[in-house]
Amino acid sequence: MNWTDKSVLVTGGTGSFGKKFIQVMLGEFHPAKLIVFSRDELKQHEMRVTGFEHPTLRYFIGDVRDPERLRRAMHGVDIVIHAAALKQVPACEYNPMEAIKTNILGSSNVIEAALDAGVKKVVALSTDKAVNPINLYGTTKLAAEKLFVQSNAYAAGTETRFSCVRYGNVVGSRGSVLPIFIQQRKNGKLTITDPRMTRFWLTLEKGVRFVIHCTDLMHGGEVFVPKIPSTRILDLAKAIAPQAEIEIIGIRPGEKLHEVLIHEDEARMAVELEELFVIQPTIELWFGREWQDQGVPLRDGFRYASDNNPDWMTVEQIDHMVKEFEKEGGWESVT
Repeated sequence: MNWTDKSVLVTGGTGSFGKKFIQVMLGEFHPAKLIVFSRDELKQHEMRVTGFEHPTLRYFIGDVRDPERLRRAMHGVDIVIHAAALKQVPACEYNPMEAIKTNILGSSNVIEAALDAGVKKVVALSTDKAVNPINLYGTTKLAAEKLFVQSNAYAAGTETRFSCVRYGNVVGSRGSVLPIFIQQRKNGKLTITDPRMTRFWLTLEKGVRFVIHCTDLMHGGEVFVPKIPSTRILDLAKAIAPQAEIEIIGIRPGEKLHEVLIHEDEARMAVELEELFVIQPTIELWFGREWQDQGVPLRDGFRYASDNNPDWMTVEQIDHMVKEFEKEGGWESVT
């Protein structure tokens, strides 16, 4: 796809994903217009004064809870990347209706506005916590996935298509354990909820490039899942502070020992490609099964989880990842 003649809007554009997405877009893909849609004027101002200033860049203050503002923002837009969300698990647990209003109702507003504005492609960011969710954040993201997949049925002969990208923990993103460990290292003690815990990991840049790639590939209705490595949280702690004391504090409410990117029931509808999986929706009139012959069907009972992943990061690889994160500015780069 040629991005140079496209108008692109990213919701949550001042977040960690949004900023990296905009950086990559401006540096390599050069869209005709790039719109930052977010509700925080201070963060938009900080983006401007830290170098995010370009003739094609527009800053649009608005909230995904406001459907009329979304419709105004999407006028003339070709592609929407929906990254806005409340994502802190404890905050979502304590403020459930706020999470529902942003993550579910906000996603519905994005869908309705995109349909009304004639947007061609809409991609929503999801998470491994949406698979068999045990916390409210994961539950709201699962609902958002269902909304985006099924909303292809509402296109009614128009060109608007909706897809999702689902991946694991992003290195150093807001709420990530990485900056917490780096901060705790100064005191010589790291806190771990459970030494058995594993997680999927990918860098922010890889996440952004995966979303861009899937936007190129999408037909509508898919959930794209990247092949990414797993990490033991204990190995992460050892790589960050090998001499530090480890304190086990117990698993927190809403937290899993291991995360899942594809569960067994989804695997029946999924195909495997070289670098990713494509979860197809159940048979619908609007879905032409475009991926059926492009990948390898998954075996019965297939489960893609952080504890059965064939790809594991070594302590040396984790150490390199941490050093790269710190070199790029660490926590400051994702705030």
